[in-house]
Amino acid sequence: MDWIAENKDWLFSGIAIALPLAIVGWFISSRKNRQSQKGGNNSTNIQVGRDFKMGSSKDDE
Repeated sequence: MDWIAENKDWLFSGIAIALPLAIVGWFISSRKNRQSQKGGNNSTNIQVGRDFKMGSSKDDE
């Protein structure tokens, strides 16, 4: 408790900077994760959010 009382200015000034930066970083990273897809007439579109494996390989057996 004494350490907090002695270093309250340093501790809370760090929190005052870190918290807004964390919130801004969260907003920026959440906007980058959006996907968009455009397709023309008579086209088949497949959208995958993560890894996609088509067919089988010898490693799967």
